[in-house]
Amino acid sequence: MRGTLTGNQKGAHVVHWAMGDKLKKTDAEWRAELDPTTFAVTRECGTERAFTGKYWATKTPGTYLCACCGEDLFASDTKFDSGSGWPSFFAPTDKAKIEELVDASHGMRRTEIRCGRCGAHLGHVFDDGPGPTGLRYCVNSASLKLQPKE
Repeated sequence: MRGTLTGNQKGAHVVHWAMGDKLKKTDAEWRAELDPTTFAVTRECGTERAFTGKYWATKTPGTYLCACCGEDLFASDTKFDSGSGWPSFFAPTDKAKIEELVDASHGMRRTEIRCGRCGAHLGHVFDDGPGPTGLRYCVNSASLKLQPKE
């Protein structure tokens, strides 16, 4: 699924969703609910410094949820150590839960990934991952919340 990526006054990106069942909140509502780091990463397309996020080295079994809306996005059994310093997964729990957009910022052309339900910026996907998909979903820890397996 794809959206249209546009800029706003602050240089952050806004996605205009084509599908109907999206969680929509104002920046003020998100700011009131999220800590400053999570807001900066998920709502303003920020990035954590490598090797600083709380989940980059986590091995705890469970499900990684969107930090903004709670959508289940990645399972721990798809997580691998990419050496990048960010949590990396070779597949989402359901590809329909991830929006992909072209990101031409910083002089590069990459594929940005966002939560399909609330539009939170998650990170980027690259085609240098392990089997079975060959993909590496490189995700900011601040955009995730781990729900440990019970």
